[in-house]
Amino acid sequence: MTTASQVPASPPSAHGVAPPYEQLIFDTDGPVATITLNRPQARNALSIQLSDEFIHALETVRDSATIKVLVIAGAGGTFCAGDDITEMHRWGNANEIMRRVAGYQHMADTLAALDKLTVARVDGFAVGGGLEITMACDFVVAAESAKWGMPEVDVGITPGWGGTTRMTRLIGRRLTKEINLLGALHPASRAAELTLWNRVVADKDLDAEVERLVTVLLSKNQQAARQLKFIIDNGAEADLKTAQAFEKLSAGLTGAVNGVWQVTDADRGRGVTGFRDKSALWRERRGLARDFWADGPVATS
Repeated sequence: MTTASQVPASPPSAHGVAPPYEQLIFDTDGPVATITLNRPQARNALSIQLSDEFIHALETVRDSATIKVLVIAGAGGTFCAGDDITEMHRWGNANEIMRRVAGYQHMADTLAALDKLTVARVDGFAVGGGLEITMACDFVVAAESAKWGMPEVDVGITPGWGGTTRMTRLIGRRLTKEINLLGALHPASRAAELTLWNRVVADKDLDAEVERLVTVLLSKNQQAARQLKFIIDNGAEADLKTAQAFEKLSAGLTGAVNGVWQVTDADRGRGVTGFRDKSALWRERRGLARDFWADGPVATS
């Protein structure tokens, strides 16, 4: 007979989660949202519950039309100590572990794909899953006393949602092997030197520096910022010609949203309204196209 404690945990999911959160603080101040991981007694390790709440909060930010900047922080003087290893016995068998990791990858992908600008505010430890969160953010500002690393190797496990994949894309294969295979804890300054993180400041200046960055980000044309984030992230995963196509399309969209959208041989919406109203334009187009070459490549008499 299977006991409740033996039932594998479901993959991280926002389903079934509703505020108020128990292990996470979610605040909004106008266009700025702040997610604070709030398990200071466990160095904000990602428990099963915190993971669910984190995804729910990220999806709330994703669906917001008013939030422009998201700041992610940790309570109690530390960012995040990664997955809660004490709960891993609940992850289940090999297939169930893969399903759970897919949920974590969804969490990181949701964060990375937000059409908002994201800032990780790092103090204390950002290791394992905590470091993976920072790699899915657009900006990382850290206190000089912060420590980071991927120590999973010494627990006999491997990273699942960025520690090998995003890291390789950020700093290359050789350094990613060093960080993962050795498992050392590094000072914040090295993360900045490797371009994993953007900025390291004195501990006392961390909040002020994050606030300064947020102020600059909010001053930007937000549509241009969204487009820049999109073409940089997607272009980095594409070949040069595809990446250039993203740039070209973005340039056209920029012109459109800045007012020069009236292309002379475009419909200007008449195709959509024509379908709705079954206009003469719609009837002509469909009349010409409906049966055109519908008999296949060989013409029939």
